[in-house]
Amino acid sequence: MPDPKAYVNTRIKEARLGIERSMGEDFLRELERIFLISRQIMAGKMRAERKTKKVGSGLEFSEHREYVPGDDFRTIDWNLYGRLEKLFVRLYEEEEDIPVYVLFDVSASMLMGTPIKAVHAFQLASALSYVSLAHLDRATMIPFSASLESLPPPGRGKGRMFKMFHMIRQAPLGGVTDLEQTARSFVYRRPRRGKVVVISDFLSTRGYEDAINLLRYQKYSPIVIQTLSPQELSPTLNGDIELLDVETGALKSITVTRNLLRAYKQELTSFTDNIKRFCQDRSIPYFLSVSDERLEDLMLGVFRKGGFLK
Repeated sequence: MPDPKAYVNTRIKEARLGIERSMGEDFLRELERIFLISRQIMAGKMRAERKTKKVGSGLEFSEHREYVPGDDFRTIDWNLYGRLEKLFVRLYEEEEDIPVYVLFDVSASMLMGTPIKAVHAFQLASALSYVSLAHLDRATMIPFSASLESLPPPGRGKGRMFKMFHMIRQAPLGGVTDLEQTARSFVYRRPRRGKVVVISDFLSTRGYEDAINLLRYQKYSPIVIQTLSPQELSPTLNGDIELLDVETGALKSITVTRNLLRAYKQELTSFTDNIKRFCQDRSIPYFLSVSDERLEDLMLGVFRKGGFLK
């Protein structure tokens, strides 16, 4: 086994090169082709169908929440203060386009596989963002590992892709996957409610349930895309090997046998089935994407299944 740190650094360089190549003219033409497919699927639907309710300053009352410094004093419900002796503000609903946030995992575990999972995740994120922007919705792409490095506001128009590409070039790769901390960081910054696509292998020691539940509790609409490599789904290992946990640096020597591979595949199937069932029980769109899958094929599945295009 090579030096773990040097090995991860090599994978970071390979992933960054793959992402950079994906920003070229050929990939942009592929994104435009995917957009045309989405437009055909949406044929006959009016853009007005993509309207939703947003808490704002409209005329229809929505709910109360506790006053926080910086809130407009004009929204304080003084009648409620008279009864409870606590400050609450009145929230209202108004129609607003649904913003689309595409969070994609660039932690160390996503640097593995051939093709590299992080590159595939970037391409998925780009396709979903491009389709949203081309449909004149507001969208943004957000790389994450242990938490969010930045939270660029969503914008409109295909030209927004180049600004997002520039931001992603500067983003660090690697680190530990922490879905819960990422979700908390996201909702803490209080972006406008909308769709949140989470693209990850979901190989996090802290799990994924609390992260997805937090997004739902905060009234976002999550969509889950689990990304795995062909080597994870069908490993061809045999004999005495040394395994490296690329996120913690831990090494473990094992002997790979046919029975061990069978047990591994059963455990992986159970893991992916549990994520799928967790999402289905909460009416959350779920997709499994292998890193060697054609981008267009996955996008067709996403568009046809629903939950993204409306």
